[in-house]
Amino acid sequence: MFFSCGERNAVSEKAEERVETIADLGALPLTATDPADNPSTPEKVALGRLLFFDPVLSGNKDVACATCHQPEFNYAEFLETSIGVNGVGRGQNRRFTDPNDIPFVKRNSQSVVNTAFNGLRNNEVYDPASAPMFWDNRARGLEEQALEPIKTLEEMRGNGFHETGILDEVVARLSRLPEYRRLFSVAFPKDQSPVSRVNLARSLAAYERTLVANNTRFDQYMRGDSNALSTGEKEGMNAFLATGCAKCHSGPMFSDFKLHVLGVPDTENRQESDSGADKKYAFRTPSLRNLRFTGPYMHSGKFVTLDQVLMFYEDIAGGKLLNPNVKEGQIDPLATQMDVNFKDISRIVEFLNTLNDDSFDKSIPKSVPSGLPVMGK
Repeated sequence: MFFSCGERNAVSEKAEERVETIADLGALPLTATDPADNPSTPEKVALGRLLFFDPVLSGNKDVACATCHQPEFNYAEFLETSIGVNGVGRGQNRRFTDPNDIPFVKRNSQSVVNTAFNGLRNNEVYDPASAPMFWDNRARGLEEQALEPIKTLEEMRGNGFHETGILDEVVARLSRLPEYRRLFSVAFPKDQSPVSRVNLARSLAAYERTLVANNTRFDQYMRGDSNALSTGEKEGMNAFLATGCAKCHSGPMFSDFKLHVLGVPDTENRQESDSGADKKYAFRTPSLRNLRFTGPYMHSGKFVTLDQVLMFYEDIAGGKLLNPNVKEGQIDPLATQMDVNFKDISRIVEFLNTLNDDSFDKSIPKSVPSGLPVMGK
């Protein structure tokens, strides 16, 4: 989000005038919405699940989608930024193998859980095909998002294939595997050539739309159960609203899905500074759901705890800049006008914990049709 000087003043005044209420938040729907051209079927979901855990989709056959989006970590990962290609191990023990010329993944691994609701806003028509994806909103819809990691050097592609050829290679691999040929034919019975990059994307997206956590205690409260939240949690919700957090973290997903410049410090895992969308250090507002399982936080993964995140916002409001590449005039006024005080932090964190729901599907296939290690090396 970028403004001229006059627009900045107008936004700042508006931000000061209005204090968000609980009506600016919302419960998640009970079911996810499918795009018109990719209605969900059990066959698509079953195929997508196997593909998600199968490293056959990566250039070196060593990385699966699930390598960096692990069920036990809310389909994210407990690393500042992930190690994709040429890595071994799980969680904190994951490391690059020697020799290595592959960089760390550029940004913190975002959760796949509830991406079925990305872009959902109060009182707006929801179109899953145009849902914003990634930290910089560079893709629209899960179908488009699903193929991008396969094409990215450090995530899944590796050095052995060019970005323009890797998807053809992956489709050719899948076509050579009898079980995948059968599964694609069952999932897409009307297609003459069911094993295709389009159907690869559609099956992965269909599976990802089943990964929802939409029955938190906050959702129950918003659906009418006044006892779902404690008195302290309700106070934390009021502090969340009063401090201005909901100016960006609003709606059922607690995100406006817009780009904002905050000046979050860079990760030391990469040599270059991450300048975000349009090279202006803008990043999308992340959802606040299931934060208990998805730390560390922010696009660079620099903050380990929620307390640190909130103290960062207190620093912004106080004029402190933590990224030397971002100047004071660049910081979004919606952030500089926040009123986060140390005394409110514990109450806000208490409220944020009501947005946790770990009842989503965490099952992992015992094997995948390629015969490769499930979830990669």
